[in-house]
Amino acid sequence: ARMKLKHNINPVLLQFINFIVLVYSLVTYIPWYILSGSKQAIAKAKQVKARPVNNKPGGAYRSVNSLHCLASVLYPGCDTLDKVFKYAKAKYRDKKLLGTREILKEEDEIQPSGKVFKKVILGKYTWLSYEDVYIKAVNFGNGLAVLGQQPKTNIAIFCETRAEWMIAAQACFMCNYQLVTLYATLGGPAIVHGLNETEVTTIITSKELMQTKLKEIVSQVPLLQHIITVDGKPTTWSEFPKGVIVHTMASVQAMGAKADTGNKQPSRPVPSDIAVIMYTSGSTGIPKGVMISHCNIIAGITGMAERIPNLGEKDIYIGYLPLAHVLELSAELVCLSHGCRIGYSSPQTLADQSSKIKKGSKGDVTTLKPTLMAAVPEIMDRIYKNVMNKVNEMTSFQRNLFILAYNYKMEQISKGYTTPLCDSLIFRKVRMLLGGKIRILLCGGAPLSAATQRFMNICFCCPVGQGYGLTESAGAGTITEVWDYTTGRVGAPLVCCEVKLMNWEEGGYYNTDKPYPRGEILIGGQNVTVGYYKNEARTRKDFTVDENGQRWLHTGDIGEFHHDGCLKIIDRKKDLVKLQAGEYVSLGKVEAALKNLPLVDNICAYASSFHSYVIGFVVPNQKELAELARKKGFKGSWEEICNSPEMEKEVLKVLAEAAMAANLEKFEIPVKIRLSPDPWTPETGLVTDAFKLKRKELTAFYQMDIDRMYGKNVK
Repeated sequence: ARMKLKHNINPVLLQFINFIVLVYSLVTYIPWYILSGSKQAIAKAKQVKARPVNNKPGGAYRSVNSLHCLASVLYPGCDTLDKVFKYAKAKYRDKKLLGTREILKEEDEIQPSGKVFKKVILGKYTWLSYEDVYIKAVNFGNGLAVLGQQPKTNIAIFCETRAEWMIAAQACFMCNYQLVTLYATLGGPAIVHGLNETEVTTIITSKELMQTKLKEIVSQVPLLQHIITVDGKPTTWSEFPKGVIVHTMASVQAMGAKADTGNKQPSRPVPSDIAVIMYTSGSTGIPKGVMISHCNIIAGITGMAERIPNLGEKDIYIGYLPLAHVLELSAELVCLSHGCRIGYSSPQTLADQSSKIKKGSKGDVTTLKPTLMAAVPEIMDRIYKNVMNKVNEMTSFQRNLFILAYNYKMEQISKGYTTPLCDSLIFRKVRMLLGGKIRILLCGGAPLSAATQRFMNICFCCPVGQGYGLTESAGAGTITEVWDYTTGRVGAPLVCCEVKLMNWEEGGYYNTDKPYPRGEILIGGQNVTVGYYKNEARTRKDFTVDENGQRWLHTGDIGEFHHDGCLKIIDRKKDLVKLQAGEYVSLGKVEAALKNLPLVDNICAYASSFHSYVIGFVVPNQKELAELARKKGFKGSWEEICNSPEMEKEVLKVLAEAAMAANLEKFEIPVKIRLSPDPWTPETGLVTDAFKLKRKELTAFYQMDIDRMYGKNVK
């Protein structure tokens, strides 16, 4: 009931509306019940989805579909990624696989503030078939061999999400080159670290990243010999140090097509060979490279595919998250192995309202009309806030109509029913924001708040599959079932892995706790990766092998298992801080309670063991805070509003109210805050690519404010 929206409707009128709704529900219930097969859906939602393999506390939970044996192979005999692609190519030969929109026109739009925004007008999607992609990948792999790339050696890709990324990756899987992936938003020192640690001689990139990021650091990467740009020749060549040659992807493919590989059998990978060394942006310190083998990835995508019902040739997936992120790479490999199409996009061109799309022209979702989409909570929260702002701008009649429909549908969903009339009349418009055809939204990367998840279920008329996995577990762990409409849980273990809870005494979590066993989450199975690249000590700390030879990953996350075998993440080992008086505060819990306020765009809670209270840094929502300032009669620029102690107090009041409503303990409520006029983006280095907070960097950045809020004498 907490998540219902508030309306202001005359009570008599409300009674009348409720009566009409009741009559409507009764009249439509019987034909719907008979026709929609919902008996199964309701039954499935109540089913036990996973159970422990033995009765001992801390026993591993497995999906009911893989109790006796964990799944690890997608198709018989396809035990490496090159075999999976070859199988898919034979099966779906001329079907469309990878799509890219043509750029019709680029223009600079000058804003009133004098800033220049780049806008694009994009055409329709042009497609490469399975066969086309296969041939391009074979040629590229052979071309890299001509440049001297040897099997089982590293090659780096540092590039935005696009068709060429996938073609390059498939080429590496075929030729057994180890693909080192780096986020396009990593900072200079992190990129240098990754390239030098992996000793790559070749890097695959785009013209833009070469100009903006690589140019400055090439001189710090002494082993680098070849730079390959995926999108044609760069305009300037002169800046590169002697000994570095720049090629285009097309020219390398041409070399490969010409090369005579007839007599030489290429070296094919075996399942235990490393496919990807994925640098995680990590919320702490320098990025670590996770070594993921062919069999790790195949096990992971086998588990994921099983949770998406009726996955197949009718599906269209929109790819816009970084492919250097395990969630996106796995999702795209799931699609590639099941005959789905992948249409490429970017966060700046995703929707009609996106920042790079010229007003009046179409965003990618409108053109592509995808059926599947992955999103990180940051993006879903943004959609949620945008829609809610639009609802607030409606006339009171429209707004109340929307709210009534929203609350009615929430009740129906929680009973397992559907609401076709509301969907077509009221929510169709919201649904069109993502193209109107989405049937499953996959969400991972960070916890999704219950309010946002519920909003997505209701307004986009589709299930939100919340997942939990780490780069270290090849992205696989748990995913909710599509008919599970409960919020705040991450679902049952996938069929490829098992999950157990280990006691964590310091935090007071035990696998014998009632009503739910709790503890640190351990993931075991073929998807658990080989370890960290050139970092034995850290690998030994995070991975263990049991008496049966199975690898287990110690995640550092705290979870609890519900009676139906679904997991809920309740804490993180690193987020727990002990206050001066001995109370433990979970910073993540405090942030989750306050993050969904309209006034808050982002929040980081902070606590020190030398003090008795929690403080926070808040990125306020510009529109909401400006409105609050106007109400309180405060005049000033955006910076002045954020730096005003008076406005800090006003925002604190709002936070305290929300904290009480979310049942936070008194000592968990922030006592002082700092309002940040600038947003936190991956470019600032204060959040990771998945928009998770980097606590260490945020603490350093706000050190003066921390000292001020804790009353130290600031010089």
